[in-house]
Amino acid sequence: MLLTPCGRRLLPLVLLCYRQCQAPAPKVLFLLAHKWTLKQSVKRIKRSVPQETLYRSVPFDMEAVEMTSFKRPHSEDDVANVDEIKRQKISEESKTGSKSEQSIDIVTEQPGKPLLEDKKDDIILNEEGEEEDNELEESDEEGDPESFADMMKHGLIELDVGITKFVSSHKGFSGILKERYSDFVVHEIGKDGCISHLDDFSVPVDDEDPSEEIFTVLSNEDKQHLEELQLFKNKETSVAIEVIEDTKEKRTIIHHAVKSLFPGLETKTEDRDGKKYIVAYHAAGKKALANPRKHSWPKSRGSYCHFVLYKENKDTMDAINVLSKFLRVKPNIFSYMGTKDKRAITVQEIAVLRITAQRLAHLNKCLMNFKLGNFSYKNHPLKLGELQGNHFTVVLRNITGTDDQVQQAMHSLREIGFINYYGMQRFGTTAVPTYQVGRAILQNNWNEVMDLILKPRPGAEKGYLVKCREEWAKTKDPAAALKKLPVKRCVEGQLLRGLSKYGLKNIVSAFGIIPRNNRLMYIHSYQSYIWNNMVSKRIEEYGLKAVSGDLVLKGGTAVHIEEADVDDYTIHDIVMPLPGFDVIYPKHKIGDAYKEMLAADNLDISNMRHKIRDYSLSGAYRKIIIRPQNVRWEVVAYDDPRIPLFNTDLDKLEGKPPPILATEGKFKALKMEFSLPPSTYATMAIREVLKMDTSIKKQTQLNTIWLR
Repeated sequence: MLLTPCGRRLLPLVLLCYRQCQAPAPKVLFLLAHKWTLKQSVKRIKRSVPQETLYRSVPFDMEAVEMTSFKRPHSEDDVANVDEIKRQKISEESKTGSKSEQSIDIVTEQPGKPLLEDKKDDIILNEEGEEEDNELEESDEEGDPESFADMMKHGLIELDVGITKFVSSHKGFSGILKERYSDFVVHEIGKDGCISHLDDFSVPVDDEDPSEEIFTVLSNEDKQHLEELQLFKNKETSVAIEVIEDTKEKRTIIHHAVKSLFPGLETKTEDRDGKKYIVAYHAAGKKALANPRKHSWPKSRGSYCHFVLYKENKDTMDAINVLSKFLRVKPNIFSYMGTKDKRAITVQEIAVLRITAQRLAHLNKCLMNFKLGNFSYKNHPLKLGELQGNHFTVVLRNITGTDDQVQQAMHSLREIGFINYYGMQRFGTTAVPTYQVGRAILQNNWNEVMDLILKPRPGAEKGYLVKCREEWAKTKDPAAALKKLPVKRCVEGQLLRGLSKYGLKNIVSAFGIIPRNNRLMYIHSYQSYIWNNMVSKRIEEYGLKAVSGDLVLKGGTAVHIEEADVDDYTIHDIVMPLPGFDVIYPKHKIGDAYKEMLAADNLDISNMRHKIRDYSLSGAYRKIIIRPQNVRWEVVAYDDPRIPLFNTDLDKLEGKPPPILATEGKFKALKMEFSLPPSTYATMAIREVLKMDTSIKKQTQLNTIWLR
């Protein structure tokens, strides 16, 4: 059995069992481990290295361990729980025999089942419309295993990006965020101010909707042939489907099924050798796939079907890609108001062009970790940034703070708020921060831009990226380096492709191949770096009060506070500029500090226009203190770290009773709720409560047991 793919996943656990039982493992197991590229596991076992290294010896995605754990575990229960998680994952894979993309120490949750750990922790929490590179595909190729703490010793900490101050005076305490991804639930707040909830699976009644039979009338083989025809994957110009029970009603259902399930295809009935066939063919070439047929959509119905998407452990773009794949349409017919976190349960509104609610509802039967509901037809799509914010329900498990500490922390969050820093995820996770690339772009130093993106770096990286960077450093040959990448859609692959096309003397054009949002991410990161540092300096210099020379917004326009008007404003009114050509700066020491910091980077604060229009920074204003709305909290006790501590929308729809909590449990958890405006980081609110560094580097150092 160990020769099978499933056995490959089981092998490290088998070796671990021998280790725990203090029994010698058969030599054949070590030979198999060597065969399956687990040399590091064998070496560490032979050296009798402590058991935690066995878990780290299994190949894993370095992004998998971007923990948001804010506690140093101090009991063996934590280790036992991780062991149980791994056993459950391996048990599931051995039953299904599926080729999971996740390594054995990473587990996903099924609705209604205990929630376990997932593969990646993206903690962009409330940053709607922000640029993210979600296009990097997974690869089976991994780098040599290494201690994650060692890998992250080159990473950033909060001090590196200007995050240094707190506004509250309470004593901090520790807790674990996202021990389960159901501990972090995000509900979108629409432009009407209403919080989105999934509470209705019913489909709007429409006489023009086809019958449910369209989903079952076609065989799997028919569907495969039709999909290949639709996507131009074969040389055939048509697909013929024999009508077994030849009646007009049956033929009508098949016509409807093909047209509804495979946009871009038309059908006709033909007689062949005395038998009836439904022949499917392309209506209008390749454009028909991207543009759903207008003539098949009732004029009385809104062109867009709006629905609420409930998803677990998927970011918004991944979810839309999955939906488009199952619906056999292009992803660009979907629209939304903001992107949501992956490692969470999120609820948001989505709109899709000319796809019926009936078809969407059918996906509930075949998709896991997704639910669609609250359907309605409207005449408009959704636009990025239209939302008013997000409402968060967060559980911090195993907290160490006293009841008095918790009350002080939460009262401060509600009454004062938190510093509106840009969170750590804004600046990347590798040894080369994104703001450094942004600074080089603004300096027009394109050789530096190329070098920063492609050069080798210490720390957490996928194996194929390491090989790509080494090849680049050795040869400076973009084509040779590109061959080391199994996937080409990461930023490095796109830049190398551009360099292959335009040459090393035209880096600007080569860099332009990278999608615009990803390019702008770098300079926005630099703006955020400046803003964080200036806000820390402002609070250190003047405290939490308005002073003469500060900036406030009046009707969308920034104005300086005059000495006579200082008493009319509080710290919650003050804004600070992100540097650009269309902003003004404070008229006190901080205004000079902006100039000095930019001058140190060889940038002129009075000339933020770039030779390339895309990289000209107009600037913006951002409040320095955010006071969350609708703040509620409670401390709950529990014994089992795997049980949920509150019900989700899906739990309520399925009629599940609320979780039964212990009155005197082994552990304490802080359940908190709050609402935040767009482009605000929930991690910074939680940082203010716990008073802990939220960087991966610090959290890895604090949580060595977590990796065991």
